[in-house]
Amino acid sequence: MRRTAIATYPDQHEPGARSGEPPPREAAALLARWREDLAAWAIPEHITAAVTDSPWVLPRQVFARRADAYAAQPGGPSFERAWAALDPPGSVLDVGCGAGAACLPLLPRATLLTVVDADERMLGLLAERAAARGAKALTVHGRWPQVAADVPPADVVTCHHVLYNVAEIEPFTAALTSHARRLVVAEITAAHPLSSLNQLWLRFHGLRRPERPTADDLLAILAALGIEAGHARWRRPEGPDYASFAELVDVTRRRLCLPPGRAGEVAAALTDLGVDPAHPRDLGSSGRDVVTIWWKGHAARD
Repeated sequence: MRRTAIATYPDQHEPGARSGEPPPREAAALLARWREDLAAWAIPEHITAAVTDSPWVLPRQVFARRADAYAAQPGGPSFERAWAALDPPGSVLDVGCGAGAACLPLLPRATLLTVVDADERMLGLLAERAAARGAKALTVHGRWPQVAADVPPADVVTCHHVLYNVAEIEPFTAALTSHARRLVVAEITAAHPLSSLNQLWLRFHGLRRPERPTADDLLAILAALGIEAGHARWRRPEGPDYASFAELVDVTRRRLCLPPGRAGEVAAALTDLGVDPAHPRDLGSSGRDVVTIWWKGHAARD
């Protein structure tokens, strides 16, 4: 039987009362900074033009492995917050669902599962996994919040590792809030996920990559927008992200805009950074510091 109690983590902050609405200028400045910081991650055209592979690799097999692992052994603040909010059982909406790492562990308490993703093949991976567990997922193909009007509200809304891809945070989070009857639970890495490759960009291209935005920037934005959010910082246990070292090398090579002929150099660089070829994992990924953020929803209750 899964536990329902909320564990205590070293850096955990519950939502607090606000004394009033924040100055609009503060929110506008923070939102502008977030957009600028994300825009700085664009790769120079002369680098992308030199290769045929897209650097924005979406390793679906890695997402699938993580979803399977998290469903088999759920834990951590993100799961615990959503699990507790589903007492009594209720509906779940997972935005940017991937293969289901956020929502599959919640199936025992989910009366209805709706999932949204811009990648149709990801939706297929999730639907297969839900069906294997005796559940049906209502899949919505598209980008949030553009498809939000076509998505029904849910008791709990989850959104894991999506927000660093969102330049317009205000309408995105507003749509999350308006679709949750009980709680929104978001999870992001403490630092931008691509920052784990910064040393390799410098090594191969002599290019210094950005460090921001960060989870702290997001928390400041939410506060400035009047969202009373709690948060917990923690470290997800490391896991076997890749089936082989060669698979990790290939994904990393593509992300770095390097041709196939330089795979050997990438392998050497990953080893230099401490990656064990016998246990390949994404740089800083499954063991990276993460932040769970939660706040109350505004959708009308049934």
